[in-house]
Amino acid sequence: MKAWLPLALIKLIGRYISMKDILARIYFVYIGLLFAFTMIWVALAIFIVHLIVSEKKFPAALRKIYAVWMGIYMPLIFCPVRHYGHDKFMKEKNYVVVINHNSFMDIPVSAPGIPVPSKTLAKVELSKVPVFGYIYAKGSILVDRQNRKSRYESFMQMKDALANGLSLCLYPEGTRNVSGDLLGSFKDGAFKTAMAGNVDVLPGIILGTKNILHPTRKMYAWPHQIEIHFLDAIDISKYGAGEVGALREDVRNVMLQFIERNKNKLG
Repeated sequence: MKAWLPLALIKLIGRYISMKDILARIYFVYIGLLFAFTMIWVALAIFIVHLIVSEKKFPAALRKIYAVWMGIYMPLIFCPVRHYGHDKFMKEKNYVVVINHNSFMDIPVSAPGIPVPSKTLAKVELSKVPVFGYIYAKGSILVDRQNRKSRYESFMQMKDALANGLSLCLYPEGTRNVSGDLLGSFKDGAFKTAMAGNVDVLPGIILGTKNILHPTRKMYAWPHQIEIHFLDAIDISKYGAGEVGALREDVRNVMLQFIERNKNKLG
């Protein structure tokens, strides 16, 4: 009897894990198909709005389209998104918003999560994906990271965006954090851009996206709540021209401390 109970328990756990794996793959297909279906209508809406709205007003209109899209899509995939810290954005100010990056799910929720019009820096390769590439490019500054001229041009475009009153949404880790660390190392680009544009850096933390689409598990997804927290802006006037590294590490430490306090929600 004693030997039978552990064996039965192991079999029961095995059946549960197998069933969850099957459901996770069905769910993965579901969220992919739903994303593709809604994406077609979003692309059409962006195309029409771009025809009738001025270039100056287009970023704000685009943000509203993204917000409506995710406001419909995320509940339909059972992943509610909670926003905290919108009051950190001061009126008549724009920012370089830096956000941690754990999952592909970060991309669609980041832009509508920021309560002001913004642009992000995006890989030029993704702009070539049918339909999604069109949507992606409209809210982005495209860069070929292997091309020095493209990197320079994207930097100048980001400066222009800041000069025109837009905020920037940047991932300072440079790519998804697939390590076991709570936060990857930061690159200098976002902080050089903030100093060049003379705008403050505003840290943003996304929690829970790794639970939905884990960076190392293929064709596997699971619903989970997402939280987006915006923290106090970092005043760049406290840093001299040669202190990009100090600014970078101060911002990273603020974000890391917040993540450590909330790591149970990270995934």
